[in-house]
Amino acid sequence: MKTEDVRAKSDDEIKEQLLDLHKEAFNLRFQAASGQLENTARVRAVRRDIGRLKTILNERHREAVPAS
Repeated sequence: MKTEDVRAKSDDEIKEQLLDLHKEAFNLRFQAASGQLENTARVRAVRRDIGRLKTILNERHREAVPAS
């Protein structure tokens, strides 16, 4: 996932994608615990994607709220 692609999306789309990534992260953790996880790099990629989405949402929120 690229930052430019995320910035082109609306807040609602980002929140929906964030929810999907949280579900995927849960499933990956469950697979890892049961020994069924094949692609261990996907865990790291999902965590980074979640961080990227949260960062962009936070940036948008800070721009919308005036500094006091």
